[in-house]
Amino acid sequence: MNTTIAPLVPELWADFEDLFGKQGACYGCWCTHFRLSPAARRASNRERNKDHIKARIEAGPPPGLLAFEDGKAVGWMQIGPRADVPEWNNKGRGSAPVDPADAADPGVWAISCFFIRVKARGRGVTHRLVEGGVEFARQNGARLVEACPIDVSKDSRSIGLFVGSSRVFEKAGFERLVERKAGRPLMRLVL
Repeated sequence: MNTTIAPLVPELWADFEDLFGKQGACYGCWCTHFRLSPAARRASNRERNKDHIKARIEAGPPPGLLAFEDGKAVGWMQIGPRADVPEWNNKGRGSAPVDPADAADPGVWAISCFFIRVKARGRGVTHRLVEGGVEFARQNGARLVEACPIDVSKDSRSIGLFVGSSRVFEKAGFERLVERKAGRPLMRLVL
């Protein structure tokens, strides 16, 4: 199947909304988990999360990429400078930067989340999103791209795969930096 990758600009909001569905993907997260503090997440709900990500998309630059097949959005990957996903940088997370200065460095990017339409899973959409993301990061001045995927999942539909599979990142040339939490390596690609 032919997959095209496009940055999520405001004109593609309807496609993003269709992909995430009425529930907002991952229990109404709308890909705000790493954007909001724990207190803000507890005080929020699916509608506020939706409003938050819509405002972020409208403000630009694109906070991620959409994958399309036959004109329909089938996948999403959140990618951008680490500073755009502040909770991803917290010291207690496996995704925390090796060098604390990387959290604010516009040249150090993070791939923090994925969402793939159920019927499109198992067809390599995540691989194509990562490939597109590496090129997108390179074109936008990134020096490094990091991810904190999961090593093992018994089910390709597992909710834990919202961070991606380490297999996908290894195939794209990412190297393991550190593993602070079992099965959750912080990985890096130098551009």
